[in-house]
Amino acid sequence: MPGHPPDISFAADTALTSDSAFARLWRGFMTARVVIALMLLTLISALFILAPTLNVSSWLVGLCLTYLAAALLVRIYTRPLPPGDRFDPQWVSTIGVDLLAVTTLQFLQAGGINYAPLYALPVLMGSVLGSALLALGTAAGVALLLLTDAWVLSLQTPIETAARFLQAGLTGIGYFALAFLANQLSARLAREEQAARHGRQAARMQAQVNQLVIETLVDGVLVVDAKGRVHTANPAARKLLGPEDGQALAPFELTARPSWGPMMALAQRTFAERAAHQAEVALEEDGASPRRIHVRTRLTSHEHHAESLCVMFMEDLREMEARLRTEKLAAMGRMSAAVAHEIRNPLAAIAQANALMEEDLQEPALKQLSSLVRKNAQRLAQIVDEILDISRVQHQGLRAPPTLELDAAVAAACNDWATQTRSGARLQLALGAPGVRVPFDADHLRRILVNLLDNALRYAGDQPDSIRVATERAAGQVGLQVWSDGAPLEPTVQRHLFEPFFSSESRSSGLGLYICRELCERHGASIGHRRAVAGAAGNPREGNEFFVSFRPTGAPLAGPASFDTIAV
Repeated sequence: MPGHPPDISFAADTALTSDSAFARLWRGFMTARVVIALMLLTLISALFILAPTLNVSSWLVGLCLTYLAAALLVRIYTRPLPPGDRFDPQWVSTIGVDLLAVTTLQFLQAGGINYAPLYALPVLMGSVLGSALLALGTAAGVALLLLTDAWVLSLQTPIETAARFLQAGLTGIGYFALAFLANQLSARLAREEQAARHGRQAARMQAQVNQLVIETLVDGVLVVDAKGRVHTANPAARKLLGPEDGQALAPFELTARPSWGPMMALAQRTFAERAAHQAEVALEEDGASPRRIHVRTRLTSHEHHAESLCVMFMEDLREMEARLRTEKLAAMGRMSAAVAHEIRNPLAAIAQANALMEEDLQEPALKQLSSLVRKNAQRLAQIVDEILDISRVQHQGLRAPPTLELDAAVAAACNDWATQTRSGARLQLALGAPGVRVPFDADHLRRILVNLLDNALRYAGDQPDSIRVATERAAGQVGLQVWSDGAPLEPTVQRHLFEPFFSSESRSSGLGLYICRELCERHGASIGHRRAVAGAAGNPREGNEFFVSFRPTGAPLAGPASFDTIAV
């Protein structure tokens, strides 16, 4: 349609949506044009047939028929365009055609009828669907046409000439006022529609953001009404509620399963007391251990008598306890590192003083006491070094380590360990990755192997194949295994195998396997434990196997948090 005030931003070359106010107004005006054209055709045809004395010619019937056809074509085949400040060619097929048809009927005084009120339609169309300039221009054109008609009539019948001009002028002024008021209302409507459109877009975007946040929350979120009907349940909540068998997809009822009874009771209590609550609930399923969940409830506002909803935030107590345990371990590690720094110098002084004193001792009993002091000082020094090694590993910057040949590095470390511990008779090597290189620091790999071999030696038997170190390359994955024929680990020991300061031995610091895990994660590798069958070909047996899976050469090195340690 014709242009609109330039402060209203619409795309001028695209069609309006069907729910737009201007699209509805356009359809209303086009329908009104068809109705008026049909009424004019009916009226003129009736006068032509029934009242031949009124001198209604047949070509006026054709004019009305043409006007009706033009109105129908515009209504059926054209679509409303957004208001703009440029000239719209549709003006010729709407306002121009209306002015031409009404003016012809008015000037010819067809049937002695005054057709001036029909000018209101093009004036309103120009004012509502067009710019202020078009609205005032249309009103001015209508006023000039009315004055011209009054002048023509005054030439034919000079009687009451002043009254005719006065009536034409007043009617023109009325059309000017109508055009101005209608255009102002149209501009206000356009501004409100534009504001509503922006508001809907903002609300839609905010709803998408809220949905994304809820879907990615680690905590479960349930939105429940007073009848127990769940309107929203994010993936974390569905996981906490139990196996997803179709009932856990919202909407569903909290009364659908007996195990959800505690959740329903807490929701009912929240609605009854109109207050927030929190509690620990246990969801029990047949054949499974209860899931302990910490639940917090909040009520939405109930303004304008709207029904309130209960929002339930669910958190797995096992994960909460795991986070607390991790935080405690981190705090204990920082404290241990600080204490280790303070112990190191006095411990070195004790060891040095004991060594000096030991040189002058002659009595066997005193030498035995001095040896006991030396061994315990060495043990304390080893614990201090392990604690400080943890701190160094955790604060070491990420860098790409050099690659090393795995079989050669493993063979060298195992030979050195066997020489120092004199345990070569029980060690068997099975190197199956010749020439394979892995991205790992040689000293760190040696440290891991020594820790794993020390553990294996502590529990292994006395047979020649009681300890086995193997490397392999399968399906593009390079691995290292350290196996020993020891007894199975207790379940409680397995769960905490790689945690710091945890050990089943009273004289162990519990840091060896934890350091191995930290070093593996530093290089993008992973370490784990499993029961496996190994040994000589004629004597296979079960034992404990620690395995390391290396990062492929060329793969990007990420932070330790991005590598999953194999759960034990």
